[in-house]
Amino acid sequence: MSVVPAEPVESPEPAWRQRAVERSTRAAKLRAEQRVQRFLDAAQELIADKGTTDFTVQEIVERSRQSLRSFYQHFDGKHELLLALFEDALSRSATEMREKISAVADPLERLKLAVDLLYEASTPREGQQSPLFTDFAVQLLVSHPDQVATAHVPLLTLFTELVENAVEAGLAVAPRPRRTASLIMQTAMFTAQAPAAPVGAQPSRIGAADVWEFCLGGITGTVRGADQNTADTAGPKPKKAAAAKKATAKRTPAKKSATTKGAVGGTP
Repeated sequence: MSVVPAEPVESPEPAWRQRAVERSTRAAKLRAEQRVQRFLDAAQELIADKGTTDFTVQEIVERSRQSLRSFYQHFDGKHELLLALFEDALSRSATEMREKISAVADPLERLKLAVDLLYEASTPREGQQSPLFTDFAVQLLVSHPDQVATAHVPLLTLFTELVENAVEAGLAVAPRPRRTASLIMQTAMFTAQAPAAPVGAQPSRIGAADVWEFCLGGITGTVRGADQNTADTAGPKPKKAAAAKKATAKRTPAKKSATTKGAVGGTP
């Protein structure tokens, strides 16, 4: 009986070779990450020094002490580098926000705290420049709204989870949680960035408490005054939420109209 196979058998790659390739790949990836981070750090330093995003790729290369060839191996140009900084800043904001609200048990209070934090982070501060958001992000919103939407995905994911938690607890009604989360985020961010609006004879700025009262009314059908205690206005009871949901379903037409994707992100 022959031990030689009749058909050629493809021999598996030796284990030592697999380990060597994996080790080489990991090392190359680490070096690439380090180079990218040096470019990002250099751009951050230039923004801090100049107070603007108006600098050249050559300045980034010189500040990072790397080559122009290396820069274009990782980025198509300055726009992509600034976009990376913008995405990274929003991702870190979402992570920090998630950590800060994690200790709050009540779903509505968690959502309220998230709205407060987002409003605070979006409020311009006198004497403190943030050109990545005041200059680049504004231009990006006009020229590449899809990129703005992608950058906000980590925050949108967090707010969607918070809305869903409130709905599951019977404290809110939101047939489309992701769209509701997007509306809440846009309300907080754009209101925080807007100048004081004249109300009567005196200019009055819309604060975080006003934004939350407005959003709360939208998801619960109730209004919480800024000076009322949380215990008195914890939102509708589960039965109320169910009734509100039923009423909403009755009012919804059979055909849905087309919607426009918002600045924060499209919703399915």
